Amino acid sequence: MRDGPIVPTAEIDATLLALAAARGPDKTLDPAEVARALVGDDPNAWGRLMGAVRRAAVRLMKAGRVTILRKGRPVDPDDFRGVYRIRVVGPAPPHPAES
Repeated sequence: MRDGPIVPTAEIDATLLALAAARGPDKTLDPAEVARALVGDDPNAWGRLMGAVRRAAVRLMKAGRVTILRKGRPVDPDDFRGVYRIRVVGPAPPHPAES
């Protein structure tokens, strides 16, 4: 049985990165938004793509391109469960001036 609609890995990666970058490093992205952007709003189509989106997020986190968050905290990409969000890796926020 297939995981879902056939969407090339490179297209999933590019869509995930583009959507996360559009949000910026201060906001997160729901992985379902990536799936919907690729195959539309039909839950039967985007739902089947969620496994591939998750694998893309893991691959991109290991490459240092995104961070996967659960309950607002970064996770181990090889060991996380449940609901997660994705954030693009951006420049570090400036340090507050010391008094």
